[in-house]
This record gives sequence, C-alpha cells and structure tokens, in this order.
Amino acid sequence: MAFITGKDTAVYVDEFDLSAYFNSADISTTTSAEESTAFGATSKSYITGLQDGTLSLAGMWAADTDGSDEELQAILGSTTTPVITIRQGSAAIGSRAILGQAHETSYAVSTPVAGISAISADFQSDSGSTSNLTLGLTGGVQLTLGASIAHGSLGALSSVDNAASSTSGAAATLHVPTNTVNGNTTIKVQHSANDSSWADLITFTVVGASTKLGEIKTVTGTVNRYLRVTASTAGSSGSITFMVAATRF
Repeated sequence: MAFITGKDTAVYVDEFDLSAYFNSADISTTTSAEESTAFGATSKSYITGLQDGTLSLAGMWAADTDGSDEELQAILGSTTTPVITIRQGSAAIGSRAILGQAHETSYAVSTPVAGISAISADFQSDSGSTSNLTLGLTGGVQLTLGASIAHGSLGALSSVDNAASSTSGAAATLHVPTNTVNGNTTIKVQHSANDSSWADLITFTVVGASTKLGEIKTVTGTVNRYLRVTASTAGSSGSITFMVAATRF
C-alpha cells in the first residue's frame, strides 16, 4: 500500500503557489443518481446523472503581496474561472494531482484573541469553462516538480507511463509563480507511443519575459501512452518555476 501524508500537499491557484498559506485541502467529487423506476417494478432503479466537484481550503491569513488574503479576495466573484492544481503527495513526476477549474464561492477570515488569524475558502467546479473538460476538478498526474529551473537547464523532463493509450482527449494545467527569465519561454506537453519518439500534444501560451501565469488547455482524440513536459526559452539569463499536471478523459 502506498499511503501518503498531507504535509506534502501543494496548492496552485492561477499563477500563484499558495501552499505556504494552507494546511487543509478537502476535495469532493460526486455523481448524482437519477431514479428510473417504472410502473410494475418491485424495487427502485437508478441511472447515473451529473457529475460535480467542490474544493475547500483552510489555512492562515496573511497580508503579503500575492499572499492568501490578497489573492482569495481578488478571485471571489471573478468572471474568470480560476485554474487550480492540488498536488497530492510529494513533488515527484508521476505523482497524483487534482486539476481543473473552479469558482471561489466563499471566503472567510477568523481572528481569535488567542490564536493565529485563519482563513477558509470554498470552490465550486465548473466544467463549462473549458472545452471537453468533463469534470471541473478531476484526478491526474504531475508532469513537473514545481521547482525552479535555470534558463540554460530547460529541456525535456522525465516521462510518465500511463500503461496504455487513451482515445478521449486530455487536459493540462500550467502554473508559473516565479519567472526571472529575460526572454519568452515555451512550455509543452508531449506524448509518445514508445517513450522514444515524441509529438506535441498541448502547447501553452508563450510565457513572456518575467511573466507569471496560470492556464488550462484541452485536446481531443488519442493521447499516447507516455506523457512528458518540455520547455525552451529565448532568454539568456534567469530562472523559471512552473507546475504542470495532466489528466486523460
């Protein structure tokens, strides 16, 4: 059995790594059961209905620039659906992650007289924000470590073996919380049938010099057995930190 500890969880929301502000992340996914019982039946019958997903975060209040209070206040009620990745377990390529898009529906601050000021935020998944994302929050795998990489060390990262290809498309999230590279950086998800010959699957928006961003993209059709991330830059100095996670449909 491969149990994991919650201490290694990481929280990415749009272009921000907010992991240092949270100590709890609760994810719930559901599928409704719609009754299909007809006359003459002696017991009830059901068919599966709509899927849903919610996320609840809890942690510490901080007034830092790009910190928990500033960013959670900013996205509450936003017409743009935040891109979210929750890393489950250690920072390792191939480890599990939850990714997708979700609206922030509530934000609360608690300031006890004899304790640290605390925050909580609830998110409602939204599959309609991204084409063919079948569930607003869904399980996937990490394709990067989320660590800083110097401009001269960018390239192809280690691959993830899915054991077989799939035919219903995929989605991938990108979060760039820090970037000091002095030129454009291109980040891609590639796929391969044999872990040797690679083709581009998803190409994210080019990350401009010193730019931070969060993005989700999807593709339809066949996704080959192996996935990896590759990155290149026109810059000549600096480093970039980015997290990519992907899911198959």
